[in-house]
This record gives sequence, C-alpha cells and structure tokens, in this order.
Amino acid sequence: MVYGPDRSHGELGDPGRFPFTRGPYPTMYRGRPWTMRQYAGFGTAEETNRRFKKLLAAGQTGLSVAFDLPTQMGFDSDSPLAEGEVGRVGAAIDSLDDMRTLLDGLPLAEVTTSMTINATAPILLLLYQLVAEEQGAPPERIRGTVQNDILKEYIARGAYIYPPAASMRLVTDLFAYCGRELPNWNTISISGYHIREAGATAAQEIAFTLANGIAYVEAAVEAGLDVDRFGPRLSFFWNSHNNLFEEAAKFRAARRMWARIMAERFGASDPAARRMRFHTQTAGSTLTAQQPANNIVRTAVQALAAVLGGTQSLHTNAFDEALGLPTERSATIALRTQQILAAESGVTDTVDPLAGSYYVERLTDGLEEAAGRLIDEIDRLGGAVAAVEQGFPQAEIEEASYRASLRIESGEEGVVGVNRYADDAGPSVQPLTVDPAIEKAQRDRVADFRAGRDRPSVDRALAELDETAAGGANLMFPMKAALAAGATLGEVSDSLRRVFGVHRPF
Repeated sequence: MVYGPDRSHGELGDPGRFPFTRGPYPTMYRGRPWTMRQYAGFGTAEETNRRFKKLLAAGQTGLSVAFDLPTQMGFDSDSPLAEGEVGRVGAAIDSLDDMRTLLDGLPLAEVTTSMTINATAPILLLLYQLVAEEQGAPPERIRGTVQNDILKEYIARGAYIYPPAASMRLVTDLFAYCGRELPNWNTISISGYHIREAGATAAQEIAFTLANGIAYVEAAVEAGLDVDRFGPRLSFFWNSHNNLFEEAAKFRAARRMWARIMAERFGASDPAARRMRFHTQTAGSTLTAQQPANNIVRTAVQALAAVLGGTQSLHTNAFDEALGLPTERSATIALRTQQILAAESGVTDTVDPLAGSYYVERLTDGLEEAAGRLIDEIDRLGGAVAAVEQGFPQAEIEEASYRASLRIESGEEGVVGVNRYADDAGPSVQPLTVDPAIEKAQRDRVADFRAGRDRPSVDRALAELDETAAGGANLMFPMKAALAAGATLGEVSDSLRRVFGVHRPF
C-alpha cells in the first residue's frame, strides 16, 4: 500500500501551538532532551535508595519509584495479607521512617520524582512532602508526579481499595491540595500504560485513557476547581509498543484529541491547560523469556517510537524483566539505550521529524477517528465511571487481548524467539531474586517504628481523619497530620476503609 497527497489530514499547526499535534513545546528536544526516568524499586527502602544513587551517577535525570504490592494496597508489611509479597515488585514503604530512608541523600529540591502509586497515592505523596520539608525544600521546588489514576485500576490492573466514588474524592482532594500546597507537582498521570499491557489496541489505549481523563476533569470541576488552574498539572502515561509508526502516530493523535477536549468540552483558555505532557514506558508485555537479549532491540524500537511521538520523559524496560526484577547490569543497558538515542541517532535535531509523512498522518487521523468512536460510546453509557461499573472497557480489552493471542498462536503475528526463529536454549541470564530475609527485616522495622512513637497522638490524628472522611472536607490535611504523628500507611488506609468500605468487583 502506498499513501500519497490525496487526503486532507487533520489540523497540524506548529509545534508548541494548539492543537499540539506536532509536540507540546516549540523547540522540543532541540532545547533539551526528554527526561530519562528509569523505574526502580525492590526490597527495602535502603536497597532502592542505593539503586537510585547508582542510576543518577550513570546519568539518569529523574527518579521513578516502584512500590511493592502491600504498599499499593494499603497494608503494612506485618499485615497477614502482606505475607509473601513484601519487597517483591517494588520498595516496601510503611512509614515516614521508610520514606526518609528511601530518599536519604537525594536532593529533593533539585530532582523530580515520579511515584507509580494509585489507591494509596495521597499517602505516598504526603510522606514524600514531609521528607522534602525536613530537607528544607521550599514548596515550589518539590517537583514530580504521582500516578493517582484509580480508574485504570478498575479497568485493567486491580490495585484498588475503595469504591469508585470514594476513590474519585481522594483524586480531587489531591488536586486541590497540590494547587494550594505544592504548585509544581503533577497531580495525576492518567495512564494508558496498564490498559495497553492488559491487551488493548492502540485506539483503545487512547480512548479509555482520555475518557478517564475526562472523568477526572469533570470531578474536579464539580468540586469547584478551576480548569485553567489544575489543568496544567495534569499529565499522561503511555505505553510504547512494537509498531514504530503506529505508536508515534498514537502519541500525536492523543495529544491533538486532548487539546480539543480541554478547549471544547471544558472551556480551558490557558494553552498550558490544553497541552498534553506525558511520560512513556516501553511495553513490558512484549518482553519474552525466550532469547531475552532480543528484548534490548524491542525496547530500542519502542523507545524510538516514543521519542518520535514527542514524549517528555521515558523509561526503557530492562531485557530480563520477563524473568524477574532487573539486575543492575540490565538496568544500565536500558538507560544506555536512551542515551544512545539522544546522543547518536539524530532524533533531537528537529521537531516532529515524521510530520508530513502521508502514512504517519493517515495513521494519526485513523487512530483519532477510532478512539473518538469509543469515547462517544463511553459518553452514551454515562461517562468513564459508569462505563467501568458496567464493564464496557474491560470487555473490549478482553476481546482485543484474546484476538491478539490467537494471532500469535496461529503464527499470523510473528514474535522472534517464540513462533519465529525459536530454539531450544533456555534463558541465558540469571534473574535477580529478592532475599526472603527482607520480609522479616521489614516486619521488624515497622514494629520497632510503632513501638517508638507517641500512641495517643497517633490515635487522636486518626480519629480526626475518620471524622473528616465521614464529612466532606479535604482529606489531605488530616492525613498529613496523622502521618507526621507516626501513623503508618496501613493505619491510614484502614481508617478510610472503616468509613468508605472496600470495592468488590461484579
């Protein structure tokens, strides 16, 4: 198939100008390259801190924190429900003391930090702020992003705690709090990443992510917030998959659609509130345990797609992640992949180098059209929250994932090392394992922390949090007071569970 100048493409405009198809900023990487933000977190806060320092020394320009499953689900490490999961897929953070250890020696007034956390996002942000304040960092210098995207947990991942309405209250309370207390913190990273990892197509990733974004903006406006004030602090988090040109077009289409949504649906007049800024991570679901070194090439192609699509920051997966947590060697190779793209490939020499390609512009338009139809269907169902409650996006993703599996099983879609050019050799790398002794050490650590605090002060602070949760005031302020007094992540989460209950999927 050949594409030519026989089609009127959607509005392109100039880079840095509405509708931002060609990029959110006029000079893009000619001004400075994207932020290289490698995701790290395993075992204890102390171990993760060591990894952060090594990555910064290797040239990383931003921090990105992974938390273990108990932290994500609001359980302390000594909870029976945390058994076997402490430190397995990220750092275990139970208390202010753990956060101090995680960030020890890191200049929080200088670096930006991304925290991949949702149901307990307010707690982790407040712990981070408390440590930054102890360092003397002024509020305007505390910069970073908290994912805080709970709707995609109901759709694709499952790490939710409370019913949707209560979760949306926490999201908008965090918006309002940061508008007042942390003006340069990005209050949400609306995530298509996990939607795509669950099996969504590129068009579905755009549609379901933007629909969630619409729901967050609607909730914030209903809470009395000004779209031109909170809009500039919204950010997005996308997956970068294997199809180089489709992925680059996906980013361009999503940026254009969001600009029009903010302008036309919500009346945003500030260009910064219409501008989509986003982080990208390469596709973990494409990594194979067979011939794992092939994953280095997959990651490089996916990273190139993200850069050609205009990402603001990027994480490149390590080649051994299909087998376990990345080793120090594999994490360094992943970072070097980005550095080679920035320093040697020439992609930073011009803005939106694919613009004007008949093929890319047709892909961009086609993805916008397909995603727009899905958003229209979500609107018909009553919006993203109602669609989630009815199971619409979940069913769509399940069907897309099933069809993709059939294509791979039949050989219609090739995967090198799996159904093409396979061999009988086993994995050629030794995966990183987490020492089981870490769990006992962390359980002892949280017990010691509890023993050394002023229990009456903690109880009073948690009672105040209970009262606020039962009312309508912003939860962030009593939550911060409770954490500063010595309440643990699990205790704060339990306080909210008592008032809100927990979500049970249909």
